Amino acid sequence: MTHGHDVLHMMEGNSYASRRELVEAIIAKFGPDERFCTCSAEGMTAAELVDFLEAKGKFMPAEADGFTVDVSKVCNH
Repeated sequence: MTHGHDVLHMMEGNSYASRRELVEAIIAKFGPDERFCTCSAEGMTAAELVDFLEAKGKFMPAEADGFTVDVSKVCNH
């Protein structure tokens, strides 16, 4: 299982035009069968992880259209 922090770090310096684009990037990097965990949840698909991270306020608007990770909201443990 891959930790959500790895996905947030993958997003650093990148922006995504849509949630779908981010989910596709996660699947391309980690594989379609990978499941994800965080400090408080586990067993999530890529789409479920994106929903979870969005609900936790981990994203911010990008300079162009879309969004990126809010690095100030990535815990470092």
